[in-house]
Amino acid sequence: MLKRTILVKQPELNGTPEIGKWYRITPEGTQSSDGTEWHGLIRVGKENKLAVYFFGGGASITGYTSERGKEFFATQAGIQDFVALGGISSDSEDNPFHDWTFLVLPYATGDFHSGTGEYHYTKDGSEKTVYHTGYDNYAAFIEIAKKYVGNPDTLLVTGFSAGGFGTSLLADDVIERFPSATNITVCVDSSLLLYDGWHETATNLWKSPKKISDRLTGNNIVLDSLTALHQKRGDSVKILFDCSYRDDTLQQYQSYIRNEKMEKNRENGDIFQKDLKKMVSDLQNNIPNVSIYIWNYNQDSNTGNTQHTIISSNLFDKLEDGISVGEWIMNAINGEVTSHGLHLLDE
Repeated sequence: MLKRTILVKQPELNGTPEIGKWYRITPEGTQSSDGTEWHGLIRVGKENKLAVYFFGGGASITGYTSERGKEFFATQAGIQDFVALGGISSDSEDNPFHDWTFLVLPYATGDFHSGTGEYHYTKDGSEKTVYHTGYDNYAAFIEIAKKYVGNPDTLLVTGFSAGGFGTSLLADDVIERFPSATNITVCVDSSLLLYDGWHETATNLWKSPKKISDRLTGNNIVLDSLTALHQKRGDSVKILFDCSYRDDTLQQYQSYIRNEKMEKNRENGDIFQKDLKKMVSDLQNNIPNVSIYIWNYNQDSNTGNTQHTIISSNLFDKLEDGISVGEWIMNAINGEVTSHGLHLLDE
C-alpha cells in the first residue's frame, strides 16, 4: 500500500509527453514553503479538454501559523504525486475525465496557491524563511505546461480544500491563460473559512498579486472571489460549489480562527452547518445560476460531522438524489446546471 501512495513519484518530463502518462514539471526557481523542490504534474489526454486541478493541505493565515509550518499546512510537495491517481484525475475507464489533459498543482506553500512572498523569523538564534510562493509556482508551471496543451475548447478549473480556495482565487487568472476555451466551468470543493483578516493576510503575509487581494473585502474568501468572477465574466463561466454539510476538517480550522484551538465536536459542527447555509444563500443571491451540491458522507456517530473533500476520492459515489459529484460536474460542463442536497442544511 505504501508504494501505491506516498512512494509514487512521476518521472520528469523531457521531450514530448506520451498520451495518458503522468510526468513532473519542475520549473526553475520554484519551491515549497520549506525551500525544498516544488513541481507540477501533467497528463496529456486524447480530448481537447483541459482540467487545471489545485491540491489542498491546510493554510497559514498569520506569522504564528507560518512559523509552525506543518502543524497547519503541507510544507513539501515532493510526496503528493499519488493524489493525482485517484478521484477526478484517475485514469479509470469509468472516469469521464480520464481522456482529458490535466495540469495538477501540488500544495506546499500555505497560501492557497496565491502568494509571491517570503516570511522571515528567528528561531533558536537562526534566521528562518517560509516561502509563501504558491502563485509564483503556479505561474511558472502553467507557462511551461501550456506548450503541451494546445488550444483546449473546454476548461475545468477545480480543487479541493486549500485547492478549492485556490480555485476561487485563481480561476480568472487560469481562464486568461487559455483564451481558446469557450466552455468554462469552475468547481470549488470543500472550501469555507470565515476570517475578518483575509485581505490583510493576502496582502501582507502571502503578498498575493493585487488583482487577487483587492477582491477580498469580507470574511468569506471564496464568496468574494466567486462573486467577483461572476461579475466579470457573467454566465460565460459556470460556477459550482460543493461541500459536506458538517465538514470535520474545516470546522477545526474555523475553531482555531475563532478561539485558537483546533477542536472537533458537535458544537463546532453545528456552527459550521449554520455558516454553510448562509454561504450557500449568499452564493445564490450573488450568482443566480450557481450550482450547489451539499453532501453527507462518512458521518461520525458521536459528533455528526462529515468527511472533508470529495473530488480526490469518492467522486463517483451517488450521495444525493441518485447522482454523484462527478456526474454533477460533468452534467454542468455539458450544459445541465443543477443543485442537490440543500435539504441537509436544515437538518
